[in-house]
Amino acid sequence: MLISNPLKNNGMKILKRIGIAIVILIALPFIIALFIPRTYTVSVSETINRPKQVVFDYVRILDNQKQYSVWVMADPNLNPVITGTDGAVGAIQKWNSKMDEVGEGEQEIIALTPDRMDLEIRFKRPFESTSKGADIVKSISENQTLLTVEFYSKESYPMNLPSYIFGRKMVEKDQAKNLKNIKRILEQEQVK
Repeated sequence: MLISNPLKNNGMKILKRIGIAIVILIALPFIIALFIPRTYTVSVSETINRPKQVVFDYVRILDNQKQYSVWVMADPNLNPVITGTDGAVGAIQKWNSKMDEVGEGEQEIIALTPDRMDLEIRFKRPFESTSKGADIVKSISENQTLLTVEFYSKESYPMNLPSYIFGRKMVEKDQAKNLKNIKRILEQEQVK
């Protein structure tokens, strides 16, 4: 006659439950990512007390990012290289940092109008992806400009989940800092 060991049966039930819980925990983010948008736009604006042309002439020069961009300033040893004519269509700013937060990539001015500069941003490290961005200037008055910075992200499944949850908020926070820096620089310049 076979007698089953109740401790062995309970142990197997516990292991089975743990195994199911682990599978659910692993699968859950992949399931959630199915319902998260693969594209999003971050749009941040700041009113700058300077004429529209002054603001636009400043932001379209990629080299000026050394003065206001939190990403460029995050690595004091970073020395971005610009090819082409800075501030014109086709200009490319390349960077390669040893710091993972800054990584490696490039951005290219792909379109310019009197009110807007469009960029293509190609990240190589720590993650490879391509995004778009835009700097949009709108005159509020003769001496006031609304500067809007937009970032357009398109991520593949399942990377859309961390990008949407974490990346979107990080970009919004950093772009707001960048705009505050631009406002401070341009408005202080006016006082001088």
